[in-house]
Amino acid sequence: MIKAVIFDLDNTLVDFMAMKKQAVEAAIAAMRDAGLQLPTDEIRARIDEIYKLKGMEFQNVFDQLLYDEFSKIDYKILSSGIIAYRRAREASLVPYPHVYMTLMELTKMQLKLGVVSDAPAREAWLRLCYLNFHHIFDAVVTFEDTGERKPSPEPFRKILQKLGVKAEKSLMIGDWAERDVVGAKQVGMKTVFARYGDTFGTVHSHADYDIADIAELIPILNKENGRRQ
Repeated sequence: MIKAVIFDLDNTLVDFMAMKKQAVEAAIAAMRDAGLQLPTDEIRARIDEIYKLKGMEFQNVFDQLLYDEFSKIDYKILSSGIIAYRRAREASLVPYPHVYMTLMELTKMQLKLGVVSDAPAREAWLRLCYLNFHHIFDAVVTFEDTGERKPSPEPFRKILQKLGVKAEKSLMIGDWAERDVVGAKQVGMKTVFARYGDTFGTVHSHADYDIADIAELIPILNKENGRRQ
């Protein structure tokens, strides 16, 4: 009997990579308009390299870009990039199709809902609040809660503790098989691979279920809990 459904955030509930790409492209255009005399492709490549070194949640990527170029920060260019980035991010931060509908259905089924994210707490909560998801979930675990990232079992143990649910009575859904699926299985959770959010071309997820649309969670839970379809 499944009593709780736990979600990864980025590329499971929201298309993080699409949002990031659109926001960065807007920032590049704005910084060039403000006086950054570098080709678009070169700026994009430098930003990609910084993210590769510092992580996708690195908050000072444009500062680093400008310092690397000028050995100082041009605040006209920096501010132009930040404002354009934020505007584009907000415009493109939307849930995947059927997410709201599915979450409402799960709530009606009286299931506990949680989120486990490797994102910093501030960024994870900003996304959740912007989408009005913060009232839906019973518990949220971010990197700061355990100091460890998936597939470490600690984030999964923490969310189970917060929800007050045993591992075998929970279902974890995520887009990164090597982190979400592996980590959840280590603690005994059932797993769902969000193939619609996969950015790695995963062939075999080794999850209990693979889904191409988040709405497929409903029949899975009906099956797991012995409800009629």
